[in-house]
Amino acid sequence: MPLPIVAIIGRPNVGKSTLVNRLAKDQQAIVHDEPGITRDRTYRPAFWGDRDFQVVDTGGLVFDDDTEFLPLIREQAMAALNEASAAIFVVDGQTGPTAGDYEITDWLRQQKVPVLLAVNKCESPEQGLIQAAQFWELGLGEPYAVSGIHGNGTGELLDELITHLPSPEELPDYEEINVAIIGRPNVGKSSLLNAFLGENRAIVSPISGTTRDAIDTVVERGEKTYRLIDTAGIRRKKNVEYGAEFFSINRAFKAIRRSDVVLLVIDAIDGVTEQDLKLADRVIDEGRAAIIVINKWDAVDKDSYTIYDYQKTVLSRLYFMEWAEMIFVSAMTGQRVEKIFNCVDTAVTEHRRRVTTSVINEVLQEAAKWHSPPTTRQGKQGKIYYGTQVSSQPPTIALFVNDPKRFNDNYRRYIEGQFRQQIGFPGTPIRFLWRGKKVRDLEQTVNRATKV
Repeated sequence: MPLPIVAIIGRPNVGKSTLVNRLAKDQQAIVHDEPGITRDRTYRPAFWGDRDFQVVDTGGLVFDDDTEFLPLIREQAMAALNEASAAIFVVDGQTGPTAGDYEITDWLRQQKVPVLLAVNKCESPEQGLIQAAQFWELGLGEPYAVSGIHGNGTGELLDELITHLPSPEELPDYEEINVAIIGRPNVGKSSLLNAFLGENRAIVSPISGTTRDAIDTVVERGEKTYRLIDTAGIRRKKNVEYGAEFFSINRAFKAIRRSDVVLLVIDAIDGVTEQDLKLADRVIDEGRAAIIVINKWDAVDKDSYTIYDYQKTVLSRLYFMEWAEMIFVSAMTGQRVEKIFNCVDTAVTEHRRRVTTSVINEVLQEAAKWHSPPTTRQGKQGKIYYGTQVSSQPPTIALFVNDPKRFNDNYRRYIEGQFRQQIGFPGTPIRFLWRGKKVRDLEQTVNRATKV
């Protein structure tokens, strides 16, 4: 069961994202002096006292304007309230009550959620109480003078908040699998997230750059819990301007780093582009498990051979990621979307898997029999003494040899291929550490390895 949710609601530019960063004790939410930066609802883990919960940052609410994304932002805020145990209504203490605040107050009274009133931007302890007192007229109870930037007053706000949240005893333990959804703009990442959930959690629009924050969503399938992280579309570096998009892409890269599995979403119409190759390189550099998701498959004219030909074409470009499972889906129709969870489970298992030293050395001995290590022009041959797995996530294997320089790239690829054939590790990269070993140290290290 997911943690209780606290929705952060308010007009544009009242400091909702700043307060979210303060409550979550991180800087994940994008903060920029421009209205409309936050669009989707984004989730951050937080705690206070003995309570763990999630704070949900929502877009700025405007009721008298239906241009661009504003109606969709209102939908997102309503969805956040529907799943929340409590809400924090953030207002601007420096501007005082506005017509927009009154509209949101009337709307909140129609919701069945406890509402706490946070008067933000009250940096001055003396003036803060005066600024907060103006908001008694909204009729929502005590206004709490707070500063999202400095943290003033947030303790009192949180003390009251946790009285509306379930106790820890009511929340069972569970393990989350972090799944990052990445890709170029407009390949269907947010549509895929919505297809997983069966609801419009993320705003979907043909306009590039609709998604800005990395959106965390917790879902359950059977006894397993997944944290799905929808990310901003990642364009070529030269096309990215400093500002909201710059921070969005940094969030996307951080999402890769904190994920267990990455869904690399590729547009079936466009095929694999240069930017897709760079994203795949990023996934491998971070050592993440991966699944190649070919989206918009419903839009491709097909016969009985199409899927096999397409798969060959993709692998000819992503040859360095041939270990990743490939799945053809349509976020629009829901075709095969649920099967992605099976792929995720397999990839996570392999990403965390450990293999005994004895099995590793059996594979090495067999590989050397079929293809001996290369010999230099001076007649000196490479020799592999033994190997052992030193870590997982991703699986990392140290190979102790007489001289790493005697093993060229072709032979190193051959060794990885033998491990793939004999041991598997589908869905995850494998790292090999080629270590030189002095002869006088061999007897001791070999004896130690054979005891593992």
